[in-house]
Amino acid sequence: MKTLLTKIGDHYIQIICESDSLYKFFEKNFSYHMDLEKNMPHLTIKINNGYGVPFLDYRVEITEQGDKITYRRADYQIEVDTEYKSASISVYDELALKHALTNLYSSFIVHHNWGLLLHSSCVIEKGKAHIFAGQSGAGKSTAAKLSFPRCLLSDEATLLKITSSGVTVYNSPFRSELEAEPFEGSVELASIQLLHQAVQNKRIQSVKSDALLHLMDKVFFWSRNQGETKAILKLMTMLVMQVPVYDLFFQKNNTFWELIS
Repeated sequence: MKTLLTKIGDHYIQIICESDSLYKFFEKNFSYHMDLEKNMPHLTIKINNGYGVPFLDYRVEITEQGDKITYRRADYQIEVDTEYKSASISVYDELALKHALTNLYSSFIVHHNWGLLLHSSCVIEKGKAHIFAGQSGAGKSTAAKLSFPRCLLSDEATLLKITSSGVTVYNSPFRSELEAEPFEGSVELASIQLLHQAVQNKRIQSVKSDALLHLMDKVFFWSRNQGETKAILKLMTMLVMQVPVYDLFFQKNNTFWELIS
């Protein structure tokens, strides 16, 4: 049994893992903090292996009984208390673990009205963050790769803290394929790009109502009741009211940055 204290966004997360192979996933993808007594965890997660079958589809069944919420997919199961302070995750393999952690942390930050995980990549330019979102295959990873050597905050799930006074982005451990140098703290979010591959570069600012509609299906969330859906909608509305959203038509080279920076 191994224990790790990590930090995601503003939150200290304690990981207790029985599997050496699964623990290596945390060593590779998550930061390590030494002082457990000084930084008491906001959430404690126990990781177990040997659950279920290989990935079948993204369908998650959610049930609530007493003070326990269960998220169940063919290859993972999450059990968490209704205050999101203690959870157990049982998984089939590393892919299931990655998806289960995304599910749990997304639900955790929505529960606390802290922010959202957005299906997108995110890069820092001149001290501010810029997001690239779009449908599958639109070019999120391509835009991230073409942005090198700019600092990469995410290539799949961007971590947003949303308040009435601003929107900031944190380094995201929920990655797909691109690694980056460690980054501490947060950066102001300056823009969101909805990606479209094209033969020439063009950027058009979206009407806020359209931006909200186009971004809603980019949020990682597993809503268990109407209250959570309202909380997500409120956070999304705060996001588009404070951050400009653009349709970015781009060539497969880095010249699109001329329209952003």
